[in-house]
Amino acid sequence: MAGPARRRTVLFLFAFALAAAAAAWGAWWQLVGRNFESTENAYVAGNLVQVTPQVAGTVVSISADDTDRVKAGQVLVRLDMADAQVALDQAEAQLAQAVRESRTLYANNSTLEAGIAVRQSELTRAEEDYARRVLLAEKGMTSKETLGNAAAAVATARAALAEARERLASNRTLTDRTTVEQHPNVRRAAGRVREALLALRRVEIAAPVGGYVAKRSVQVGQRVSPGAPLLAIVPLDQLWVDANFKEVQLRHMRIGQPVRLVADMYGDQVEYRGRVAGLAAGTGGAFALLPPQNATGNWIKVVQRLPVRIALDARQLEEHPLRIGLSMRAEVEVRDSSGQHLAAAPRAGTAYSVAAPEAPSDEADARVRAIIAANLGAARGGR
Repeated sequence: MAGPARRRTVLFLFAFALAAAAAAWGAWWQLVGRNFESTENAYVAGNLVQVTPQVAGTVVSISADDTDRVKAGQVLVRLDMADAQVALDQAEAQLAQAVRESRTLYANNSTLEAGIAVRQSELTRAEEDYARRVLLAEKGMTSKETLGNAAAAVATARAALAEARERLASNRTLTDRTTVEQHPNVRRAAGRVREALLALRRVEIAAPVGGYVAKRSVQVGQRVSPGAPLLAIVPLDQLWVDANFKEVQLRHMRIGQPVRLVADMYGDQVEYRGRVAGLAAGTGGAFALLPPQNATGNWIKVVQRLPVRIALDARQLEEHPLRIGLSMRAEVEVRDSSGQHLAAAPRAGTAYSVAAPEAPSDEADARVRAIIAANLGAARGGR
């Protein structure tokens, strides 16, 4: 009898322990477990800033390689500057020529005005001669042929005067309400000087942001064209995590919810704190190069995953740097589901930006002024 009673006792205790474990698990799920959604399908992502040339040229030196840390503005690649220097010299010569040609236009105004005065004097003499011959003709002291020649001389003088005035008016249309320095031809040539100087400065290709060099493909001696990728820079202070959650896990997920993350690189010893920054507008399959075709007869339902972007704490990234592509484990606390599924308003301000290289405007202006002054001479404007 002791044997069956002992077995019943053991079975009772086992059933009681199993029931207690189930009750404990149920209580944990109700109080804690259901407030979290987790996934191991999460990876570190970040910006990959491409470094590209803005002018064509031949690479003569490379100052950084993969894994090197660079600062914003640091020169990474240099191109042969011979072609750019020749283009600048030609542009400066064209500016000097434009200034001298503009001076000629203004000088022609004075010449043409003097020519009008001469033609006016000739017309006055011709008219006086004609008037005298008319009086002589009335007295019968000159022939009709002589009188006709005098009239023809007056007509010729008037035509010459009209032509001189037209030439002056035509020349003044090129010089009115402007000076040599501000003449359109001079300004166009000055713009070419500035453009050539900018191209000369762009033979030095600088880092647009600070970070670490990756994907260097440029080689010394290579002929590069504008826009061709030379290398990339990864700013490791601008990283985030793309966590791919199953669609059934998104019911209570909202923007702004706290996230705990663990990187396989550091293990459980380092825990990152983040927040849900946004949910993607489509699943990974919808944006794939070859989206799945579900309108088929042998369709099988596959649970889809939606990328969720998680923003990381900048100080933790500085203490424990991550790398793009590393695996992460993400656990989102969905207890507070009062937030938004999608962003309700456009982003305020700029998401990312780089400091554009400063154009050599002061240097270019100084060069232009010096060339104009050297070729301007005593003539400094129109009348």
